[in-house]
Amino acid sequence: MTIKIGDSIPEATLKTMTDDGAKDITTAEIFAGKKVVLFGVPGAFTPTCSNNHLPGYLENHDAIVDKGVDTIAVVAVNDHHVMGAWARFTGGEGKILYLADGNGDFIRAMGLETDLSKGGLGTRSKRFSMIVEDGKVTRLNIEDTPGKAIASGAAALMEQL
Repeated sequence: MTIKIGDSIPEATLKTMTDDGAKDITTAEIFAGKKVVLFGVPGAFTPTCSNNHLPGYLENHDAIVDKGVDTIAVVAVNDHHVMGAWARFTGGEGKILYLADGNGDFIRAMGLETDLSKGGLGTRSKRFSMIVEDGKVTRLNIEDTPGKAIASGAAALMEQL
């Protein structure tokens, strides 16, 4: 079942890269007592994700934080090495929390998985964005059209803050 507004974020452990290497981080650590913008992408370094989706959040980082957001995070069904490299490549280190959901457990728990096997990508995340306040989803935007980052883009989300 797909997560919806009013639902709690499921408990999960993700990975993120730090200066000291990979670190486990729980959804409780990310979301409890905070206002978080979370967006999901099918894959780091993929064209729409790198060229259309992530840049809006990087460019609008300060404006989003100025609206009371504690953390901006991106999640993908990629390993932590790939997500760490993507953070460095995009200049997003220290601005966006890059979360690796290597096995897709977190994405599946939210019902936001999509089968991209025909393209050789396996099970990945749907493209989405959400606002989470103290662990509860208050806004949710799921893209209907593959290859687009409009409903889940930073501009649309900023209007919801």
